[in-house]
Amino acid sequence: MSIDSVDHGKRRFLTATATAVGVAGIGFTAVPFVKSMNPSAQAQAAGAPVEVDISKLEPGHLMTVEWRSQPVWIFHRTPEELKDLDILTTSDELRDPNSDVTDQQPSYNKNSYRSLKPEIAVLIGICTHLGCSPTFRPELAPTDLGKDWKGGFFCPCHGSRFDLAGRVFKEVPAPTNLVVPPYRFLSENRLLIGENPGDNA
Repeated sequence: MSIDSVDHGKRRFLTATATAVGVAGIGFTAVPFVKSMNPSAQAQAAGAPVEVDISKLEPGHLMTVEWRSQPVWIFHRTPEELKDLDILTTSDELRDPNSDVTDQQPSYNKNSYRSLKPEIAVLIGICTHLGCSPTFRPELAPTDLGKDWKGGFFCPCHGSRFDLAGRVFKEVPAPTNLVVPPYRFLSENRLLIGENPGDNA
C-alpha cells in the first residue's frame, strides 16, 4: 500500500474515538475515587461535621440542615428579635434563661443568645420533652399563642414553647432548653456544625 492510499480522515476519526473512550474510562475510574474521599452517609450519621453556607440567609429567616440524623436549625435574628431576647432574659417567663443546665449547649454559648454571634442561632430542632420537632413560629402575638408571644418555636405534640434562642418557657412539658450543637465559624458566612472553635485549628 502506498503512502498516498492511506485514508487520513479515517485515521483521524479512529484516533478521536479512541481518545474519547480513554477519557471516558478515566472519568469512570476517577469518580468513585474522588467520592471515596467524602465522608460516607454512615460517617455523617455518626457525627462527621457538616459545613454550611449561610451567605443567603436573610434576617428573620431559618434554614434546616441535617447533622447526626437530626435537624439543625440556623436562624438569622433581626435586631428587634435580639432586643426581645434581652427582655425575656430578665423576665420571669423562662425556665432556664441563663442556660444553667450546662449539657444543653457548649460553654462558649452560655449567654442570652446561646450563640457565638448574637444574630445567628444554631439549634437542634428536637423538643426536649418527647423528641417531636417543633414548628418555627416567628409571628408576633398570634391568637393561638397569646398577645405576649414574640416569636419562637412551638411543639405541636404537647404544647412546649421555646423562644428564638431555644430557651424553654415555664409551665410546659419540655424540661430543658433546645440543644445547641458544637459549631464554629470557618469564615463570615460559613460554619461547621460538629466541631468546637479551636478544633483542627
